[in-house]
Amino acid sequence: MAKRERVMRMSVEQPLWRALTGYRVLTMFYAIGLFATHYSSFVRPEVAIGYYLVLIAWTFGTLPRVANAASCTKRFLAADLTIALTGILLTPVADAHDRIVDGGPTLPSIWTAGSVLAFAIKGGWRWAAFASALVGVANVVQRGALSQDTLHNVLLVWVASIAIGYVVEVARASERTLARALEIEAATRERERLARDIHDGVLQVLAMVQRRGATLGGEAAELGRLAGEQEVALRTLVSGGLVPVSRVSEDEAEGALVRAVDEPDPDDGAPCDLRSLLAPYATAKVTFSAPGTPVPLDPAAAKELAAAVGAALDNVHRHVGADARAWILVEDEPDEVIVTVRDDGPGIPEGRLAQAEGEGRLGVALSIRGRLREIGGTAELISVPGQGTEVELKVPKTDVTDVTDVTDVTDVTDVTDVTNVKDPKGPRGKAEQR
Repeated sequence: MAKRERVMRMSVEQPLWRALTGYRVLTMFYAIGLFATHYSSFVRPEVAIGYYLVLIAWTFGTLPRVANAASCTKRFLAADLTIALTGILLTPVADAHDRIVDGGPTLPSIWTAGSVLAFAIKGGWRWAAFASALVGVANVVQRGALSQDTLHNVLLVWVASIAIGYVVEVARASERTLARALEIEAATRERERLARDIHDGVLQVLAMVQRRGATLGGEAAELGRLAGEQEVALRTLVSGGLVPVSRVSEDEAEGALVRAVDEPDPDDGAPCDLRSLLAPYATAKVTFSAPGTPVPLDPAAAKELAAAVGAALDNVHRHVGADARAWILVEDEPDEVIVTVRDDGPGIPEGRLAQAEGEGRLGVALSIRGRLREIGGTAELISVPGQGTEVELKVPKTDVTDVTDVTDVTDVTDVTDVTNVKDPKGPRGKAEQR
């Protein structure tokens, strides 16, 4: 069985949560150590002891809560910040006033920063700014005035927490981009593997059935025709997914995920892959050839160009016959996109174009030449009697609003003439030289 690639759930936040867990434990012991070394200075040490007992139980009891983003809920964050703010406001009750005025530490000390950092990791810099602002207000209330030391400490916590929150948001964006790239790479490799397997098996069998059916005739010929149609449809399906899959990323508890969404409407201004509009024209009688990479074009121009190709093919079916073969060739040049539609019809008799123009038949002028003129392109028709028809459509890769004049458009006025022109080189034209 062939191996399948899959994108693992990933999270750059997980190391931050592990670091926060260790930080909370270490700073808890640090706060208790400060209290122990200055025990004699406290006017009500029993208040501090009671608070530290609660702090110890809370820190160890909530370790699973700071293990990941899913466990660290908003309710927990609110309770955790309440523990920190309560310790700050209890400091004047437990400690001596002189120590507080001299800049002594609060009961939770730097453990409070752990609560603010949890807000930053969970919700980004906005949550961090909110939590650090509350801590700053509590410190001012605890000191009784806004001293220079208090302002320094408040600003330090505020700036540090916002910076960490911003870094977390940037890391999440990078994580989503990487997850999307890995997802697309895995899907592309899987599609290539399927294309190889199908090409080596199913497509070859269908092609053989088509050839043998045409040779045997009768009911076998009909079976061969059906096999040829299915071969073309299957080849188009596995040729690379001409319509790209849009993806958006989202954050969940354990990292970034990638899910498929509907493709936005081409009218929104995003470049359109011309191949996706022309590929549906491929049938057992119409061969479609295009570059292996996307052919980006302005959505409006791509739609009009595809409509012109459809008009040319309709003319082939109407005037050459249901059994006529046609070829569509797409060429992506640096400055323009060229689409050639060729058939194996009888060609145009001499004087037929002038006769059609005199009769006022404007099929080509409206359906093909007019469409190309609207998007700043050109349409050229080449005809040699007895050798078929070739229509060459060119669209420049420029803003169509900047194009004010269209030249070199063959003056053809009848849609019936489109099917009766062929490359002077004979049956082996551009479409067969690819």
